[in-house]
Amino acid sequence: MTKTQILASAADAVADIPNGATILCGGFGGAGYPRNLIGALASRKVTGLTVVANNAGHEALFRYGGVRKVVCSYPVGPTSKGFLEVLERGEAELELEPQGTLVERIRTQGAGLGGFLTQVGIGTELAENKQKIEIDGKQYLICKPIEAQYALVKAWKADHAGNLVYRHAARNFNAVMASAAPIVIAEVSEIVDGYLDPDYIHTSGAFIDRLVMVNN
Repeated sequence: MTKTQILASAADAVADIPNGATILCGGFGGAGYPRNLIGALASRKVTGLTVVANNAGHEALFRYGGVRKVVCSYPVGPTSKGFLEVLERGEAELELEPQGTLVERIRTQGAGLGGFLTQVGIGTELAENKQKIEIDGKQYLICKPIEAQYALVKAWKADHAGNLVYRHAARNFNAVMASAAPIVIAEVSEIVDGYLDPDYIHTSGAFIDRLVMVNN
């Protein structure tokens, strides 16, 4: 098991993310969104990114054209103006997934499974160009896991072993995404002395590769 690195800044934590990377990004709107890590990535002007998230509110990345594709369940809203503009200009691609399907595609990747079957989306535009299978007279979509090189998550507290606790709604996508990428980077508001109480840990430090403490 690799020991969690505690880094001095968000910039140090994302310094090796290359152009063209696929990134899982936690958060549900503003709750649990790793804005410091995303901001540091934008400062490097990394391009060709595929961002997998609940929504498309990554304004800092869209301002300079850093995103090639967004995989999400909620591409509209007050924080999605930048994405909608680049989408309309044909400068980015959208892969839309129902929220439950999206999170299950991430979960199955973390669990090492080959995918799952669902009837959600059958008979709609969401089923176009997707592989289908019939079982007992019913059609199902074959949904494959989402592979990513990095996951960026936000937690409330961590200990020096990388164990994480999320605060309220910030738990959302962060916990499942932290299990589903080979390199997981977490920004936290506090790193405690000693170790967190095992009964309150939401994500084991075994999943966390890099940790950085931020001000918000």
